[in-house]
Amino acid sequence: MRLIVAAPLVAVMGFAGLALTESARQTTRASDLGVMAQLGAEAGDLAHRLQRERVAAADLLSRGASEQQEAFADATDATDAAVARYHRQRTRVPAGPATGRAALQRIDLALQGLPPLRAQVRTAAHASVSAMTFSYRIAIADLLSLRESVTLGVVNARIADGMRASAALSKAAEAAGQQQVAVLRAVAAGQLTPAVQQDITAARSGFTESSLSFLALARPAWRGWWEQAGSGEDALLLQRMQDEVSRTRSGSRLRLDLGAWVTATQQWSVRLAELRQRVDAAVLDDIRAAHTDQRRRTAVEAAAAVAALLLTALVTWAVARQITRRLRRLRDAANAVAFERLPQVVARLQNPGSSSVDPDELAHRQSEDALEPSSGDEIGEVGEAFAAVHRAAVRTAAEQAVMRANTADIFIHLSRREQRLVDAVLAQVDKVERDETDPERLDQLYTLDNLATRMGRINASLLVLGGVGVGRVRQHDVPLQQVLQAAQSQIEHYARIRLGMVDGDVAVAADAVDEVVHLLAELMDNATGYSPPGTEAWVTGRSLGDRVVVQVGDEGVGLSPQRRQQLNDLLARPPAIDVAAVRAMGLVVVGQLAARLGVVVQLRPGPRRGTIAEAALPRAIIRSLPPEEFLLTPTRPSRRAARTTAAPPVYRAAPEPWAGRPAADRALPVAPVFRPAPAPPGRGDEPTEELVIFDEVNHWFRASHDDGPNGTPWAGPADDAWRTAARADAPEVVATTTSGLPRRQPQRHLVPGGVTVPRQRSEHRDPAQVATAMAAYARGVAGRRPNLINN
Repeated sequence: MRLIVAAPLVAVMGFAGLALTESARQTTRASDLGVMAQLGAEAGDLAHRLQRERVAAADLLSRGASEQQEAFADATDATDAAVARYHRQRTRVPAGPATGRAALQRIDLALQGLPPLRAQVRTAAHASVSAMTFSYRIAIADLLSLRESVTLGVVNARIADGMRASAALSKAAEAAGQQQVAVLRAVAAGQLTPAVQQDITAARSGFTESSLSFLALARPAWRGWWEQAGSGEDALLLQRMQDEVSRTRSGSRLRLDLGAWVTATQQWSVRLAELRQRVDAAVLDDIRAAHTDQRRRTAVEAAAAVAALLLTALVTWAVARQITRRLRRLRDAANAVAFERLPQVVARLQNPGSSSVDPDELAHRQSEDALEPSSGDEIGEVGEAFAAVHRAAVRTAAEQAVMRANTADIFIHLSRREQRLVDAVLAQVDKVERDETDPERLDQLYTLDNLATRMGRINASLLVLGGVGVGRVRQHDVPLQQVLQAAQSQIEHYARIRLGMVDGDVAVAADAVDEVVHLLAELMDNATGYSPPGTEAWVTGRSLGDRVVVQVGDEGVGLSPQRRQQLNDLLARPPAIDVAAVRAMGLVVVGQLAARLGVVVQLRPGPRRGTIAEAALPRAIIRSLPPEEFLLTPTRPSRRAARTTAAPPVYRAAPEPWAGRPAADRALPVAPVFRPAPAPPGRGDEPTEELVIFDEVNHWFRASHDDGPNGTPWAGPADDAWRTAARADAPEVVATTTSGLPRRQPQRHLVPGGVTVPRQRSEHRDPAQVATAMAAYARGVAGRRPNLINN
């Protein structure tokens, strides 16, 4: 609004300022013209006084009587008074052009030379009249030149003509004065010389020319004043004397009464001076009137400019207020649409049930309230255009939501169908594994088993992208270590995963187990997939009171800060279903699961190299375990491998928390790693073994209906030890050899915790043993696979 009001105000103030500036300049010029006109009048009066003083000086030099001395003294006194009035007006003159300043300087110098000139007139007896009067002529000429220069630049024609007329009168008076002096020179010389006669003729010609100039410029009243000045007996006497001078021949003596000549010419000079003063007074009155009119005009223009400014400000404020009010309503409505209504619509369209939305109906319903009522102007058109944009945005968002929902449904249906096939493949592989005794073929079957497991994880990832869960209803929480082992079993390079420090007193809530396993499996798969084949990826899980932090680190080349920031943004805000989401499905699935579970997942640079993926499990999905339920990690004694695998790098365990304590304090009961398993039907008397970890870890994969009220009550490791010790007293013969001797079953009577095995700071894992254990674990998982997915 300030800009709308300020723009016209600035424009009006600019034009008003220009007009007022010009008016003020005209007022200043009128004032300066009055000062200069007054100076010109003073210069004309001073010229008249110098003319009378010049005649008195010429008369004194011609006759030299005491009467002429007194007349000269009176003339000098009158001249000094005129000089004083001129100097007072001279100080008020503003700085003008260079030509005017030069004339003023010459006049000042001429006035400064009057005292020496007067002294010469008084003291020089029988001096030349022409020489003495020449200095007066120069000063008078400068004064007349000043009067003519005052008229330059005057715009008012009436005032300019009046000033020129007054200057013409001054020149006529100077011509008459020169004629006076020429006659006095002829009288003093005793005859009319040709030079004097020529000066008299030039003076009369100049008087006539100046008189005609005055009459041409004079106003009617001034012409009457001129006629009055030239009438009367004195004027007739002067005319007869001038005719007598004109009739005198060159070389003859003038027959004139010198006193009468001087008296008649002085009276004529006074009449011309009075006429000039009346003309100067009339011109000054005109200048004052023009100055007053200009000041009045300037005041009127200033008042008009102020009124125009006020009116412009009022009108502009009213218009700007109306415009800004409408623009503000349009802005508020646009902000509400952009930051409230449209995001709310888009957020609602993210719901799974958005596939049934009609884009056109939704767009029409959302844009029913117009942003700006149609008024036929530009603001109304902008409101309609923004409403159209809003409708298009809502329609596009609805169409995208429908497309995403349909794509998610496609993912869900295809994943469930594929999962059924994967479950069938796992069931067939499991049947073949049970009857297979060849180690090489068993190794191949284990590879197929792992591939099918990974395919199942990919199907589960598609379910996550489709917006449905991957878990099933469970009754028991699962310890964190078992969750990590379950995630390890679902990746390709499970043998390269090294479990570090894992707190055993925490568990994952039953309803979040499968999703946490899936999330951690994706992070482990990334760690092994983006690190060199000969390196290990380590996993730790530590409880921090209000959360559990699981870190998965690798020894790869790491990520650049920009790429790491991009991936962290993707984890914090996973994108919608599109080609990019499927292409980078692992991290997108992690982000989706993290958002669903409230888990914070971040990628950080490793301490030396590589990347650390940190997942902070919130309190809502974490449960505490009592000490008697802690999962103990037993040492794994070597056994004969059923198959061969590639040996991973040497693994050195991290120091245990009880390292450095006495043996009695750090010795813990160790559960058996292998135990005999019931012989499958049709296998004869061949002894079999199974990993204890298979039963200890996978008991949470049992179906919910197995844990009903008639189920087997819970039993801990100590109960198994007591039952094993009781069976040692009465050994049971399960199978015999061909000769009838009982067949020995390894570790049949091994009591858990009966042998104390000191823990080592580091251990070397047998690659074949690790591969066999993990394959058995994966086979156990596959046995219950149909219950993992909620079909």
